[in-house]
Amino acid sequence: MNEYLNVIRNNYANFTGRARRREYWMFTLINSVILILLQIPVQGAVIAMAAQSEDNANPSAGLTGVTLIFLILLVVYSLAVMVPSIAVTVRRLHDTSKSGWWYLLNLIPLGSLVILVFMVLDSEPGSNKWGPNPKGITDGTPAPAQNW
Repeated sequence: MNEYLNVIRNNYANFTGRARRREYWMFTLINSVILILLQIPVQGAVIAMAAQSEDNANPSAGLTGVTLIFLILLVVYSLAVMVPSIAVTVRRLHDTSKSGWWYLLNLIPLGSLVILVFMVLDSEPGSNKWGPNPKGITDGTPAPAQNW
């Protein structure tokens, strides 16, 4: 949870430096859980509206006030975390000695698989042009288990 809050509070639009795998994946995990929890009521309403439209009932009856609140929260949250999620991905690319411009691979088919591989790769040992290794390892020796 600390990594998620660190990305939101301290590195909201920070595209410089490096991000460890732990920071990236913890942010991604918590962000995904929050998005799923916000989508459950909205998806339920969409399914209910589809079922009512097949029965020739009023399809907007499934759209309740609670669903609208969750829909608004989902849109606001998604827009609010768009910049930090791009920023942490760019900083993670920097940690693997790749430029942030590699993020644009997401725009082509199967490019996101290449980005996924880069996100899984270990940090480049030592310093690179984006800063020192966030693990604090400079001589290329393997990291201890707690520094994943």
